[in-house]
Amino acid sequence: MIELESYDDWKHCITVTCGIPLTPDYIHARLRELADTKAHHTERFIAVWGEAHRRKIIGWFEQAQAEFG
Repeated sequence: MIELESYDDWKHCITVTCGIPLTPDYIHARLRELADTKAHHTERFIAVWGEAHRRKIIGWFEQAQAEFG
């Protein structure tokens, strides 16, 4: 697993390595799912990466959201 240390690393991983555009709809959907700790994918995310990393990723999605103004 790759540990992402910064917002720029994370953004590059999402947009370049994975080829996923950070659109407002995508960001909103991911924030909604990551906020629901009972959602299957979020439970799995926490099991693999941990709660602290989930909070970090939420922060980075919020930062990406703020870029849209």
